[in-house]
Amino acid sequence: MRSARALAGLLATSGVLHFAQPRPFDGIVPRSLPGSPRTWTYLSGAAELAVAAAVAHPRTRRLGGLAAAGLFAAVFPANVKMAVDWRHASPARRAIAYGRLPLQVPLVLWGLRVARQA
Repeated sequence: MRSARALAGLLATSGVLHFAQPRPFDGIVPRSLPGSPRTWTYLSGAAELAVAAAVAHPRTRRLGGLAAAGLFAAVFPANVKMAVDWRHASPARRAIAYGRLPLQVPLVLWGLRVARQA
């Protein structure tokens, strides 16, 4: 299933980026979360890698798709924080930050579609 492979690839790429270049992710961790932002960056990266693996394997694809939808919903507060933090940034940065907000909806729906088709 091409859609599941693409979703797994997106999640895996993002998960690897959390470890390879964690600083941008640290900056969008909501301050209300306890502990260090780097810990949350690594935890979310590990979650993305685990969900990518679940989506990639046919036996766990249904659960992986549901987990992907939940993960995309769970990271929405980080996108809100980015939008608030970048509200006075350059127009290009604001466009990126604001564009991420509605992007979560199709990502959640993609995860649900992969789960349904598994």
